[in-house]
Amino acid sequence: MSDTANNSLIHPLTPEQQEIRNAILKLCGRFGDDYWLARDADGEFPWEFRQALADAGFLGISLPETYGGGGLGLTEGMLMMQAIAESGAGFSGGTAVGFGVWAPRILVNFASEEQKARWLPPIIRGEILSSFSVTEPDAGLDTTNISTFARRDGDRYIVNGRKAWCSVAQRASKILLLTRTSPRDPDNPTEGMTLFYTDLDRNRIEVREIQKMGRKCVDSNLLFIDDLEVPVEDRVGEEGKAFRYLLMGLNPERIMMAGQAVGLGRAALAKATQYARDRVVFGRPIGQNQAIQHPLAVNWMQLEAAQLMTLRAAALYDAGQSCGAEANAAKYLAAEAGFEACTRAILIHGGMGYAKEYHVERYLREVMIPRIAPVSAEMVKNFIAEKVLDLPKSY
Repeated sequence: MSDTANNSLIHPLTPEQQEIRNAILKLCGRFGDDYWLARDADGEFPWEFRQALADAGFLGISLPETYGGGGLGLTEGMLMMQAIAESGAGFSGGTAVGFGVWAPRILVNFASEEQKARWLPPIIRGEILSSFSVTEPDAGLDTTNISTFARRDGDRYIVNGRKAWCSVAQRASKILLLTRTSPRDPDNPTEGMTLFYTDLDRNRIEVREIQKMGRKCVDSNLLFIDDLEVPVEDRVGEEGKAFRYLLMGLNPERIMMAGQAVGLGRAALAKATQYARDRVVFGRPIGQNQAIQHPLAVNWMQLEAAQLMTLRAAALYDAGQSCGAEANAAKYLAAEAGFEACTRAILIHGGMGYAKEYHVERYLREVMIPRIAPVSAEMVKNFIAEKVLDLPKSY
C-alpha cells in the first residue's frame, strides 16, 4: 500500500504506540515469508521468533514492571500482536507468544504476591511455554458445563478429566487449568469452578495432537488427565470462584484476537494490492480495473472500521471500564473483515492464489481461527442482542 494509506491506518495511535508498532514490525522483518512458509510445511515451533521477542523485552509488554514486564496496557499488547500478524506471521506467530500477553493478566489480578513472583518472571523472559486449558469436548462454549474435576486431598488436589483445543501442549511445561471443585448447581452454575496454574505432568496428562487446517507450527491438542496431583499453592485465588477470574481474561482474549485478525487482513490486502499493480493482462495492470479496485477499497474500509472498534475496546479495558460489548463487537468485525480481505487476496491472485509460494492461501487458512474462536459469531450476536439491545435471551 502507499505511504498515505499506511499513515491513515495508524493515525489513531500515539507516538509511543507507533514506536512500539515500528519496533515489532522491524523485528518481525527478520522472519519473512519464507520462514513462515517453512514452518507451515515442517510444523516446527517458531522458537527463534519467540526468543527474539523475549530478548527484545516484548513478551511481557502488558505485565507489571515489578516482575520484569513492560508495564504497558492491553492496547500496547494488542498492537504488538497485530503487528506480528501483519508482518505475515499471522496466527502462527501470534499464538506462539500470545499466552504471555493476555492470559497472565488473570494471574496479575488474582494470584498471591508469592505466586506472581514465582510465575510471572519466567513467562516474561520466555523461559517456559504455558498451555491454556478451559474448553472441553462436551462443553464447548458452555463453560459452566465443564466436567474436569479437582478433588481436595490434604495439601493437594487430584484432577481427572478432558480438555480440548489446548495450544502448545506438546511443548508446554505449565498449564493454566480450569476445573470444577464442586458439582454444577443448575441454580448457580458459575459457582464451584477453580483455576490452577501448575506443571504439565506428562506422566498424568496424555497430550494428543489435533491435526488441523492451518497454523501447523503451533500445535492444538486434546488432553486426557488421569489423577494429576496439583499442590494447593498452585491454586489461583479462592476455591470455587474461578468463573469470575476467567471473565477477566475473556475480553482481553477477544481484543487480542481482533487485533490479529485486522493484522492478517492488512497483510492480505498488501499482497493483493501489490499483485494488482504488478500483474499485467491485456496490456494493462489488473489493478487499473474497477472490478479489482473496488473490492480492495471495501476491504480497506472494513479493516479500518474493525481497527477503530478494537482500539476502543482496548482503551476501555485499560481505563478499567466495561468493554464487553466493544470487545465482542471488535472480535466479530475484525474476523469478518480479515476473512473478506484474505478471500479477496486469493481471488486477485487468480490461480496463483492457490499456490503456497504466494502465501495468501496460508492467510486464508489461518484467518478462519478468529471466525471460530474464542467465541462464535452467533454467540457474539446473541450477546449484543441481549446485553446491548435488551432483547430476550434466545438460548
